[in-house]
Amino acid sequence: MRKFVIGIDYGTESGRVLLADVENGKEVAAHVTQYPHGVITSALPGSERKLKRDWALQHPEDYLRVLIEGIPTVLKSSGVDPAQVIGVGVDFTSSTILPIDEKGIPLCLKDGYRDHPHSWVKLWKHHAAEAEAVQVTELAVSRKEPFLKRYGGKVSSEWMIPKILQVVHEAPEVYDRADQFVEAADWLVFRLTGNLVRNLAGAGYKGMWHDGFPDNDFFQALHPSLEGIAATKLRGEVLAPGRKVGGIRPEIAELTGLLPGTAVAAGMIDAHAAVLGAGVSEPGKMVMVMGTSTCHMLMDSKEKFVEGVAGVVRDGIIPGYYGYEAGQAAVGDLFGWFVKNLAPRVKEVESNGDSGALHEWLEWKAGRYRPGETGLLALDWWNGNRSVLMDADLTGLLISCTLSTGPAEIYRALLEATAFGTRKIIDTFEGNGIPVTELYAAGGLPKRNHLLMQIYADVTGRSIKVPLSNETGALGAAICGAVAGGGYDTMEEAIRHLAQSGYKVYTPNAEHISIYDDMYQMYLNLHDHFGRDSDQLMKKLKMLSASV
Repeated sequence: MRKFVIGIDYGTESGRVLLADVENGKEVAAHVTQYPHGVITSALPGSERKLKRDWALQHPEDYLRVLIEGIPTVLKSSGVDPAQVIGVGVDFTSSTILPIDEKGIPLCLKDGYRDHPHSWVKLWKHHAAEAEAVQVTELAVSRKEPFLKRYGGKVSSEWMIPKILQVVHEAPEVYDRADQFVEAADWLVFRLTGNLVRNLAGAGYKGMWHDGFPDNDFFQALHPSLEGIAATKLRGEVLAPGRKVGGIRPEIAELTGLLPGTAVAAGMIDAHAAVLGAGVSEPGKMVMVMGTSTCHMLMDSKEKFVEGVAGVVRDGIIPGYYGYEAGQAAVGDLFGWFVKNLAPRVKEVESNGDSGALHEWLEWKAGRYRPGETGLLALDWWNGNRSVLMDADLTGLLISCTLSTGPAEIYRALLEATAFGTRKIIDTFEGNGIPVTELYAAGGLPKRNHLLMQIYADVTGRSIKVPLSNETGALGAAICGAVAGGGYDTMEEAIRHLAQSGYKVYTPNAEHISIYDDMYQMYLNLHDHFGRDSDQLMKKLKMLSASV
Protein backbone atom coordinates (compact mmCIF):
# COMPACT_ATOMS: atom_id res chain seq x y z
CA MET A 1 0.00 0.00 0.00
CA ARG A 2 1.35 3.43 -0.97
CA LYS A 3 1.98 5.79 1.89
CA PHE A 4 1.40 9.53 2.03
CA VAL A 5 2.19 12.41 4.34
CA ILE A 6 0.65 15.83 4.92
CA GLY A 7 2.61 19.06 5.34
CA ILE A 8 0.87 22.22 6.55
CA ASP A 9 2.65 25.50 5.87
CA TYR A 10 1.38 28.60 7.70
CA GLY A 11 2.56 31.82 6.06
CA THR A 12 1.86 35.48 6.74
CA GLU A 13 -1.30 35.78 4.63
CA SER A 14 -2.41 32.18 4.04
CA GLY A 15 -1.94 28.55 4.95
CA ARG A 16 -1.41 25.67 2.56
CA VAL A 17 -1.92 21.94 2.94
CA LEU A 18 0.17 19.55 0.85
CA LEU A 19 -0.38 15.82 0.36
CA ALA A 20 2.82 14.10 -0.81
CA ASP A 21 3.92 10.57 -1.66
CA VAL A 22 6.28 9.27 1.03
CA GLU A 23 8.33 7.25 -1.46
CA ASN A 24 9.23 9.98 -3.94
CA GLY A 25 7.84 13.30 -2.68
CA LYS A 26 5.36 13.63 -5.55
CA GLU A 27 2.99 16.47 -4.73
CA VAL A 28 -0.34 14.70 -5.09
CA ALA A 29 -2.67 17.51 -4.00
CA ALA A 30 -2.45 20.96 -2.44
CA HIS A 31 -4.91 23.54 -1.14
CA VAL A 32 -4.39 27.18 -0.10
CA THR A 33 -6.65 28.93 2.41
CA GLN A 34 -6.44 32.70 2.72
CA TYR A 35 -6.76 33.99 6.28
CA PRO A 36 -10.13 35.79 6.39
CA HIS A 37 -8.77 38.39 8.82
CA GLY A 38 -5.35 38.66 7.16
CA VAL A 39 -2.80 40.72 9.06
CA ILE A 40 -4.55 42.93 11.62
CA THR A 41 -2.82 46.32 11.76
CA SER A 42 -5.50 48.99 12.24
CA ALA A 43 -8.32 47.75 14.51
CA LEU A 44 -9.33 44.56 16.31
CA PRO A 45 -11.87 42.34 14.52
CA GLY A 46 -15.44 43.33 15.30
CA SER A 47 -14.22 46.18 17.44
CA GLU A 48 -13.51 49.87 17.27
CA ARG A 49 -10.35 49.35 19.31
CA LYS A 50 -7.60 50.93 17.26
CA LEU A 51 -4.06 49.61 17.12
CA LYS A 52 -0.95 51.73 17.43
CA ARG A 53 1.90 51.99 14.98
CA ASP A 54 4.02 48.86 14.32
CA TRP A 55 1.36 46.44 15.57
CA ALA A 56 0.67 43.25 13.60
CA LEU A 57 -1.85 40.74 14.95
CA GLN A 58 -3.73 37.70 13.66
CA HIS A 59 -6.86 35.70 14.46
CA PRO A 60 -6.25 32.13 15.70
CA GLU A 61 -9.47 30.85 14.17
CA ASP A 62 -8.00 31.62 10.73
CA TYR A 63 -5.39 28.96 11.43
CA LEU A 64 -8.02 26.36 12.28
CA ARG A 65 -9.83 27.11 9.04
CA VAL A 66 -6.70 26.01 7.16
CA LEU A 67 -6.98 22.58 8.79
CA ILE A 68 -10.73 22.21 8.38
CA GLU A 69 -10.77 23.32 4.74
CA GLY A 70 -7.40 22.12 3.51
CA ILE A 71 -7.06 18.57 4.79
CA PRO A 72 -10.49 17.28 3.64
CA THR A 73 -9.96 18.99 0.28
CA VAL A 74 -6.63 17.29 -0.49
CA LEU A 75 -7.92 13.92 0.68
CA LYS A 76 -11.02 14.20 -1.48
CA SER A 77 -9.32 15.55 -4.60
CA SER A 78 -6.60 12.89 -4.48
CA GLY A 79 -8.79 9.94 -3.58
CA VAL A 80 -6.22 8.89 -0.99
CA ASP A 81 -7.54 6.69 1.82
CA PRO A 82 -6.85 8.36 5.20
CA ALA A 83 -5.40 5.03 6.32
CA GLN A 84 -2.55 5.64 3.86
CA VAL A 85 -1.53 8.89 5.59
CA ILE A 86 1.28 8.07 8.04
CA GLY A 87 2.11 11.50 9.39
CA VAL A 88 1.46 15.24 9.57
CA GLY A 89 3.99 18.06 9.87
CA VAL A 90 3.37 21.75 10.63
CA ASP A 91 5.51 24.81 9.99
CA PHE A 92 4.71 28.38 10.93
CA THR A 93 5.99 31.94 10.81
CA SER A 94 7.99 32.86 13.89
CA SER A 95 8.04 34.37 16.35
CA THR A 96 4.26 34.39 16.11
CA ILE A 97 3.00 33.95 19.67
CA LEU A 98 -0.24 33.92 21.62
CA PRO A 99 -1.32 33.79 25.27
CA ILE A 100 -3.51 30.80 26.20
CA ASP A 101 -5.42 29.69 29.29
CA GLU A 102 -5.13 26.41 31.20
CA LYS A 103 -7.15 24.57 28.53
CA GLY A 104 -5.12 25.94 25.65
CA ILE A 105 -7.80 28.44 24.59
CA PRO A 106 -6.40 31.71 23.17
CA LEU A 107 -7.29 34.58 25.48
CA CYS A 108 -8.62 36.63 22.56
CA LEU A 109 -11.45 34.11 22.19
CA LYS A 110 -12.56 34.48 25.82
CA ASP A 111 -15.12 36.93 27.15
CA GLY A 112 -13.50 39.95 28.70
CA TYR A 113 -10.40 39.75 26.52
CA ARG A 114 -11.67 40.02 22.94
CA ASP A 115 -11.31 43.79 23.02
CA HIS A 116 -7.78 43.71 24.40
CA PRO A 117 -5.00 43.89 21.78
CA HIS A 118 -2.49 42.01 23.92
CA SER A 119 -4.74 38.95 24.12
CA TRP A 120 -4.46 38.36 20.36
CA VAL A 121 -1.83 36.56 18.30
CA LYS A 122 1.25 38.72 17.80
CA LEU A 123 2.55 38.07 14.29
CA TRP A 124 6.27 37.74 13.60
CA LYS A 125 6.37 41.25 12.12
CA HIS A 126 4.80 42.91 15.16
CA HIS A 127 7.50 45.52 15.84
CA ALA A 128 5.84 47.45 18.67
CA ALA A 129 8.11 45.78 21.24
CA GLU A 130 11.26 47.54 20.05
CA ALA A 131 11.72 49.36 23.38
CA GLU A 132 11.48 46.01 25.14
CA ALA A 133 14.01 44.47 22.75
CA VAL A 134 16.44 47.26 23.62
CA GLN A 135 15.82 46.65 27.32
CA VAL A 136 16.48 42.91 26.99
CA THR A 137 19.66 43.56 25.00
CA GLU A 138 21.02 46.19 27.39
CA LEU A 139 20.40 44.00 30.43
CA ALA A 140 22.03 41.00 28.76
CA VAL A 141 25.06 43.11 27.82
CA SER A 142 25.40 44.54 31.32
CA ARG A 143 25.18 41.06 32.87
CA LYS A 144 27.42 39.50 30.21
CA GLU A 145 24.75 36.90 29.56
CA PRO A 146 26.22 34.01 27.52
CA PHE A 147 23.08 33.54 25.42
CA LEU A 148 23.50 36.91 23.69
CA LYS A 149 26.48 35.80 21.59
CA ARG A 150 24.28 33.22 19.85
CA TYR A 151 22.06 36.00 18.51
CA GLY A 152 24.62 38.35 17.01
CA GLY A 153 24.83 40.43 20.18
CA LYS A 154 21.34 41.88 19.92
CA VAL A 155 17.75 40.84 20.61
CA SER A 156 15.03 41.54 18.03
CA SER A 157 11.58 42.98 18.66
CA GLU A 158 10.25 40.11 16.52
CA TRP A 159 11.18 37.54 19.19
CA MET A 160 9.19 36.01 22.00
CA ILE A 161 10.69 37.58 25.14
CA PRO A 162 10.37 41.25 24.03
CA LYS A 163 6.77 40.58 22.98
CA ILE A 164 5.98 39.03 26.35
CA LEU A 165 7.70 41.91 28.14
CA GLN A 166 5.53 44.34 26.20
CA VAL A 167 2.47 42.53 27.60
CA VAL A 168 3.92 42.84 31.11
CA HIS A 169 4.43 46.58 30.64
CA GLU A 170 1.19 47.47 28.90
CA ALA A 171 -1.31 44.80 29.97
CA PRO A 172 -0.27 43.11 33.22
CA GLU A 173 -3.79 41.71 33.62
CA VAL A 174 -3.37 39.77 30.36
CA TYR A 175 0.04 38.51 31.43
CA ASP A 176 -1.33 37.36 34.79
CA ARG A 177 -4.30 35.60 33.16
CA ALA A 178 -2.18 33.73 30.62
CA ASP A 179 -1.29 30.21 31.65
CA GLN A 180 1.33 30.04 28.91
CA PHE A 181 2.72 31.99 25.98
CA VAL A 182 3.28 29.69 23.01
CA GLU A 183 4.48 29.79 19.44
CA ALA A 184 1.57 29.43 17.02
CA ALA A 185 3.24 26.31 15.58
CA ASP A 186 3.10 24.67 19.00
CA TRP A 187 -0.51 25.72 19.54
CA LEU A 188 -1.51 24.10 16.23
CA VAL A 189 0.29 20.88 17.15
CA PHE A 190 -1.52 21.01 20.50
CA ARG A 191 -4.87 21.38 18.73
CA LEU A 192 -4.03 18.39 16.55
CA THR A 193 -2.75 16.09 19.32
CA GLY A 194 -3.78 17.43 22.71
CA ASN A 195 -0.08 17.54 23.70
CA LEU A 196 1.56 20.91 24.30
CA VAL A 197 5.31 20.90 23.62
CA ARG A 198 7.72 23.50 22.27
CA ASN A 199 9.52 23.15 18.97
CA LEU A 200 13.29 23.48 19.11
CA ALA A 201 13.50 25.97 16.24
CA GLY A 202 10.98 28.35 17.79
CA ALA A 203 12.45 28.08 21.28
CA GLY A 204 16.05 28.27 20.10
CA TYR A 205 15.93 30.95 17.43
CA LYS A 206 13.17 33.12 18.87
CA GLY A 207 13.03 32.32 22.59
CA MET A 208 16.73 32.41 23.56
CA TRP A 209 16.60 28.73 24.56
CA HIS A 210 19.82 26.69 24.66
CA ASP A 211 19.50 23.62 26.88
CA GLY A 212 17.07 25.84 28.76
CA PHE A 213 15.86 29.43 28.80
CA PRO A 214 17.99 32.17 30.42
CA ASP A 215 18.26 31.73 34.17
CA ASN A 216 15.68 33.05 36.57
CA ASP A 217 17.94 35.84 37.87
CA PHE A 218 17.99 37.36 34.39
CA PHE A 219 14.21 37.29 34.05
CA GLN A 220 13.74 38.71 37.55
CA ALA A 221 16.14 41.55 36.77
CA LEU A 222 14.26 42.22 33.53
CA HIS A 223 10.96 42.59 35.41
CA PRO A 224 9.79 41.19 38.76
CA SER A 225 6.69 39.73 37.11
CA LEU A 226 8.90 37.49 34.96
CA GLU A 227 10.32 35.63 37.95
CA GLY A 228 9.85 31.91 37.40
CA ILE A 229 8.53 32.33 33.85
CA ALA A 230 10.67 29.52 32.42
CA ALA A 231 9.03 27.00 34.74
CA THR A 232 5.52 28.40 34.37
CA LYS A 233 4.44 30.38 31.33
CA LEU A 234 7.25 28.95 29.15
CA ARG A 235 7.15 25.40 30.46
CA GLY A 236 7.09 22.34 28.23
CA GLU A 237 9.34 19.75 26.64
CA VAL A 238 11.41 21.06 23.71
CA LEU A 239 11.49 18.71 20.70
CA ALA A 240 13.76 18.70 17.64
CA PRO A 241 12.47 18.60 14.03
CA GLY A 242 11.01 15.24 13.06
CA ARG A 243 10.19 14.16 16.60
CA LYS A 244 6.72 12.69 17.14
CA VAL A 245 4.52 14.67 19.52
CA GLY A 246 1.48 12.41 19.47
CA GLY A 247 -1.42 11.30 17.33
CA ILE A 248 -4.42 13.07 15.81
CA ARG A 249 -7.19 13.57 18.39
CA PRO A 250 -10.61 12.03 17.66
CA GLU A 251 -12.21 15.49 17.49
CA ILE A 252 -9.72 16.63 14.86
CA ALA A 253 -10.09 13.36 12.98
CA GLU A 254 -13.81 14.00 12.68
CA LEU A 255 -13.24 17.52 11.33
CA THR A 256 -10.46 16.66 8.87
CA GLY A 257 -11.06 13.08 7.77
CA LEU A 258 -7.72 11.85 9.09
CA LEU A 259 -7.63 8.73 11.23
CA PRO A 260 -7.29 9.13 14.99
CA GLY A 261 -3.74 8.41 16.08
CA THR A 262 -2.07 9.55 12.84
CA ALA A 263 1.43 10.72 13.85
CA VAL A 264 2.08 14.46 14.21
CA ALA A 265 5.61 15.90 14.23
CA ALA A 266 6.88 18.74 16.39
CA GLY A 267 6.35 22.12 14.78
CA MET A 268 8.98 23.97 12.78
CA ILE A 269 9.62 27.52 11.60
CA ASP A 270 8.47 28.03 8.01
CA ALA A 271 11.83 29.16 6.67
CA HIS A 272 13.63 26.25 8.30
CA ALA A 273 11.14 23.80 6.83
CA ALA A 274 11.83 25.23 3.37
CA VAL A 275 15.49 24.23 3.74
CA LEU A 276 14.37 20.60 3.90
CA GLY A 277 11.91 21.06 1.05
CA ALA A 278 14.67 22.60 -1.08
CA GLY A 279 16.60 19.34 -0.78
CA VAL A 280 19.40 20.71 1.41
CA SER A 281 20.82 18.47 4.12
CA GLU A 282 24.51 19.46 4.13
CA PRO A 283 26.62 22.32 5.53
CA GLY A 284 27.62 25.26 3.36
CA LYS A 285 24.46 25.42 1.26
CA MET A 286 22.61 28.65 2.02
CA VAL A 287 18.87 28.64 1.40
CA MET A 288 17.23 32.04 0.93
CA VAL A 289 13.56 31.60 1.77
CA MET A 290 12.00 34.55 -0.03
CA GLY A 291 8.49 35.80 0.58
CA THR A 292 7.23 38.84 2.44
CA SER A 293 10.68 38.82 4.06
CA THR A 294 13.77 36.70 3.43
CA CYS A 295 15.37 34.25 5.83
CA HIS A 296 18.91 33.11 5.06
CA MET A 297 19.42 29.59 6.41
CA LEU A 298 22.80 27.86 6.63
CA MET A 299 24.21 24.82 8.42
CA ASP A 300 27.70 24.09 9.66
CA SER A 301 29.39 21.47 11.81
CA LYS A 302 30.89 24.22 14.00
CA GLU A 303 29.33 26.75 16.33
CA LYS A 304 30.54 30.30 15.76
CA PHE A 305 29.13 33.58 16.95
CA VAL A 306 28.54 36.15 14.22
CA GLU A 307 27.41 39.78 14.38
CA GLY A 308 23.85 40.23 13.18
CA VAL A 309 23.13 36.55 12.72
CA ALA A 310 19.72 36.15 14.27
CA GLY A 311 20.48 32.80 15.80
CA VAL A 312 22.67 29.72 15.89
CA VAL A 313 20.92 26.65 17.29
CA ARG A 314 22.24 23.13 17.67
CA ASP A 315 19.90 20.71 15.84
CA GLY A 316 17.72 23.69 14.88
CA ILE A 317 17.28 22.63 11.23
CA ILE A 318 18.62 19.08 11.01
CA PRO A 319 19.84 17.11 14.05
CA GLY A 320 23.63 16.90 14.09
CA TYR A 321 24.37 20.38 12.70
CA TYR A 322 24.34 23.93 13.96
CA GLY A 323 21.69 25.88 12.10
CA TYR A 324 22.34 29.57 11.40
CA GLU A 325 19.66 32.12 10.57
CA ALA A 326 19.96 35.64 9.21
CA GLY A 327 17.41 37.67 7.31
CA GLN A 328 15.92 40.76 5.71
CA ALA A 329 12.71 42.12 7.20
CA ALA A 330 11.07 43.36 3.97
CA VAL A 331 11.52 41.87 0.51
CA GLY A 332 8.22 40.83 -1.04
CA ASP A 333 6.55 43.32 1.30
CA LEU A 334 8.84 46.04 -0.07
CA PHE A 335 7.97 45.28 -3.69
CA GLY A 336 4.30 45.02 -2.75
CA TRP A 337 4.45 48.40 -1.03
CA PHE A 338 5.83 49.96 -4.19
CA VAL A 339 3.20 48.39 -6.44
CA LYS A 340 0.37 49.35 -4.10
CA ASN A 341 1.41 52.93 -3.50
CA LEU A 342 3.27 54.04 -6.63
CA ALA A 343 2.84 51.64 -9.53
CA PRO A 344 -0.94 52.16 -9.93
CA ARG A 345 -0.06 55.57 -11.35
CA VAL A 346 1.56 53.82 -14.33
CA LYS A 347 -0.80 54.45 -17.25
CA GLU A 348 0.68 51.84 -19.57
CA VAL A 349 -0.79 48.97 -17.56
CA GLU A 350 -4.48 48.15 -18.04
CA SER A 351 -4.66 45.90 -15.03
CA ASN A 352 -7.99 46.78 -13.44
CA GLY A 353 -6.26 46.66 -10.09
CA ASP A 354 -4.42 43.40 -10.82
CA SER A 355 -1.21 43.75 -8.80
CA GLY A 356 0.23 40.68 -10.49
CA ALA A 357 0.05 42.39 -13.88
CA LEU A 358 1.74 45.46 -12.44
CA HIS A 359 4.57 43.33 -11.04
CA GLU A 360 5.00 41.65 -14.43
CA TRP A 361 5.03 44.98 -16.25
CA LEU A 362 7.57 46.43 -13.82
CA GLU A 363 9.77 43.36 -14.10
CA TRP A 364 9.72 43.61 -17.90
CA LYS A 365 10.36 47.36 -17.89
CA ALA A 366 13.06 47.22 -15.20
CA GLY A 367 14.78 44.40 -17.06
CA ARG A 368 15.47 46.75 -19.97
CA TYR A 369 17.94 48.74 -17.87
CA ARG A 370 21.56 47.70 -17.53
CA PRO A 371 23.18 47.54 -14.07
CA GLY A 372 23.93 51.09 -12.94
CA GLU A 373 21.91 52.69 -15.73
CA THR A 374 19.16 53.95 -13.43
CA GLY A 375 21.68 55.92 -11.37
CA LEU A 376 19.72 54.97 -8.24
CA LEU A 377 20.70 53.26 -5.01
CA ALA A 378 18.50 52.22 -2.11
CA LEU A 379 18.68 50.82 1.41
CA ASP A 380 16.08 48.06 1.76
CA TRP A 381 15.05 48.94 5.31
CA TRP A 382 11.34 49.69 4.83
CA ASN A 383 10.61 47.31 7.72
CA GLY A 384 13.85 47.85 9.63
CA ASN A 385 17.09 45.91 9.30
CA ARG A 386 17.20 42.34 10.59
CA SER A 387 20.73 41.39 9.53
CA VAL A 388 23.31 42.43 10.20
CA LEU A 389 22.34 45.57 12.14
CA MET A 390 19.30 44.05 13.89
CA ASP A 391 17.51 47.36 14.28
CA ALA A 392 13.77 47.55 13.62
CA ASP A 393 13.80 51.35 13.92
CA LEU A 394 15.89 51.87 10.79
CA THR A 395 13.95 52.94 7.70
CA GLY A 396 14.24 52.81 3.92
CA LEU A 397 16.25 55.14 1.72
CA LEU A 398 16.31 55.93 -2.01
CA ILE A 399 18.88 58.35 -3.42
CA SER A 400 19.77 60.03 -6.71
CA CYS A 401 16.26 60.58 -8.09
CA THR A 402 15.73 63.22 -10.77
CA LEU A 403 12.69 64.62 -12.57
CA SER A 404 13.21 61.98 -15.25
CA THR A 405 13.23 59.03 -12.83
CA GLY A 406 10.43 56.59 -13.62
CA PRO A 407 8.69 53.85 -11.61
CA ALA A 408 10.51 50.98 -13.33
CA GLU A 409 13.86 52.51 -12.42
CA ILE A 410 12.84 52.79 -8.77
CA TYR A 411 11.49 49.23 -8.86
CA ARG A 412 14.83 47.95 -10.16
CA ALA A 413 16.70 49.89 -7.47
CA LEU A 414 14.58 48.18 -4.81
CA LEU A 415 15.29 44.75 -6.31
CA GLU A 416 19.00 45.56 -6.32
CA ALA A 417 18.89 46.86 -2.74
CA THR A 418 17.58 43.55 -1.44
CA ALA A 419 20.30 41.74 -3.40
CA PHE A 420 22.98 43.96 -1.86
CA GLY A 421 21.50 43.21 1.57
CA THR A 422 21.82 39.50 0.89
CA ARG A 423 25.42 39.90 -0.26
CA LYS A 424 26.20 41.72 2.99
CA ILE A 425 24.82 38.73 4.91
CA ILE A 426 26.88 36.25 2.85
CA ASP A 427 30.03 38.32 3.33
CA THR A 428 29.41 38.44 7.08
CA PHE A 429 29.13 34.66 7.32
CA GLU A 430 32.26 34.06 5.27
CA GLY A 431 34.18 36.78 7.09
CA ASN A 432 33.56 34.82 10.28
CA GLY A 433 34.78 31.50 8.94
CA ILE A 434 31.44 29.98 7.96
CA PRO A 435 31.66 29.06 4.26
CA VAL A 436 28.81 29.57 1.82
CA THR A 437 29.45 27.12 -1.02
CA GLU A 438 26.10 27.16 -2.82
CA LEU A 439 23.02 29.40 -2.99
CA TYR A 440 19.41 28.22 -3.17
CA ALA A 441 16.28 30.37 -3.34
CA ALA A 442 12.92 29.02 -2.23
CA GLY A 443 9.47 30.51 -1.74
CA GLY A 444 7.04 32.39 -3.92
CA LEU A 445 9.25 35.26 -5.11
CA PRO A 446 11.94 33.20 -6.88
CA LYS A 447 9.25 31.35 -8.82
CA ARG A 448 7.57 34.55 -10.02
CA ASN A 449 10.30 37.13 -10.52
CA HIS A 450 13.05 35.98 -12.88
CA LEU A 451 14.69 39.41 -13.04
CA LEU A 452 15.06 39.40 -9.26
CA MET A 453 16.89 36.07 -9.35
CA GLN A 454 19.20 37.17 -12.15
CA ILE A 455 20.06 40.33 -10.21
CA TYR A 456 20.84 38.22 -7.13
CA ALA A 457 23.13 35.99 -9.20
CA ASP A 458 24.89 39.03 -10.69
CA VAL A 459 25.24 40.89 -7.38
CA THR A 460 26.55 37.87 -5.45
CA GLY A 461 28.59 36.50 -8.37
CA ARG A 462 27.15 33.05 -7.64
CA SER A 463 24.82 30.60 -9.34
CA ILE A 464 21.44 30.29 -7.64
CA LYS A 465 19.33 27.13 -7.61
CA VAL A 466 15.55 27.58 -7.44
CA PRO A 467 13.64 24.37 -6.59
CA LEU A 468 10.98 23.48 -9.15
CA SER A 469 8.61 22.51 -6.34
CA ASN A 470 5.89 25.08 -5.68
CA GLU A 471 5.59 23.99 -2.06
CA THR A 472 9.04 23.84 -0.47
CA GLY A 473 7.77 24.96 2.94
CA ALA A 474 4.89 22.51 3.05
CA LEU A 475 7.15 19.79 1.65
CA GLY A 476 9.63 20.44 4.45
CA ALA A 477 6.82 20.10 6.98
CA ALA A 478 5.77 16.88 5.24
CA ILE A 479 9.34 15.57 5.55
CA CYS A 480 9.11 16.09 9.32
CA GLY A 481 5.78 14.25 9.29
CA ALA A 482 7.30 11.37 7.33
CA VAL A 483 10.04 10.90 9.94
CA ALA A 484 7.58 11.22 12.84
CA GLY A 485 5.32 8.67 11.15
CA GLY A 486 8.09 6.10 10.75
CA GLY A 487 8.48 6.45 6.99
CA TYR A 488 12.20 7.19 7.40
CA ASP A 489 14.69 6.90 10.23
CA THR A 490 16.52 10.19 9.65
CA MET A 491 15.82 13.62 8.23
CA GLU A 492 18.60 13.20 5.66
CA GLU A 493 17.05 10.00 4.34
CA ALA A 494 13.62 11.59 4.12
CA ILE A 495 15.03 14.63 2.28
CA ARG A 496 16.77 12.42 -0.30
CA HIS A 497 13.51 10.65 -1.13
CA LEU A 498 10.95 13.45 -0.87
CA ALA A 499 12.81 16.52 -2.19
CA GLN A 500 13.37 15.43 -5.80
CA SER A 501 11.78 18.22 -7.82
CA GLY A 502 14.97 19.47 -9.49
CA TYR A 503 16.08 23.09 -9.95
CA LYS A 504 16.09 26.07 -12.28
CA VAL A 505 19.59 27.58 -12.18
CA TYR A 506 20.46 31.27 -12.58
CA THR A 507 24.11 31.95 -13.44
CA PRO A 508 25.84 35.33 -13.04
CA ASN A 509 26.42 37.49 -16.10
CA ALA A 510 30.17 38.19 -16.17
CA GLU A 511 29.60 41.61 -17.74
CA HIS A 512 27.48 42.72 -14.79
CA ILE A 513 29.64 41.55 -11.89
CA SER A 514 32.19 44.39 -11.87
CA ILE A 515 29.48 47.07 -12.09
CA TYR A 516 27.61 45.55 -9.20
CA ASP A 517 30.85 45.25 -7.23
CA ASP A 518 31.22 49.03 -7.49
CA MET A 519 27.58 49.62 -6.57
CA TYR A 520 27.90 47.25 -3.62
CA GLN A 521 30.72 49.35 -2.20
CA MET A 522 28.44 52.40 -2.46
CA TYR A 523 25.70 50.39 -0.74
CA LEU A 524 28.09 49.53 2.10
CA ASN A 525 28.94 53.21 2.54
CA LEU A 526 25.25 54.05 2.90
CA HIS A 527 24.70 50.98 5.10
CA ASP A 528 27.37 51.98 7.60
CA HIS A 529 26.63 55.71 7.53
CA PHE A 530 22.90 55.42 8.24
CA GLY A 531 23.07 52.16 10.18
CA ARG A 532 26.16 52.63 12.32
CA ASP A 533 27.80 56.06 12.13
CA SER A 534 25.07 58.65 11.65
CA ASP A 535 23.31 60.86 14.17
CA GLN A 536 20.31 58.48 13.98
CA LEU A 537 18.52 60.67 11.46
CA MET A 538 16.18 57.85 10.43
CA LYS A 539 15.12 57.22 14.01
CA LYS A 540 14.63 60.92 14.71
CA LEU A 541 12.31 61.24 11.73
CA LYS A 542 10.39 58.14 12.79
CA MET A 543 10.00 59.51 16.31
CA LEU A 544 8.87 62.86 14.93
CA SER A 545 6.20 61.15 12.84
CA ALA A 546 4.95 59.19 15.83
CA SER A 547 4.75 62.30 18.00
CA VAL A 548 2.66 64.41 15.63
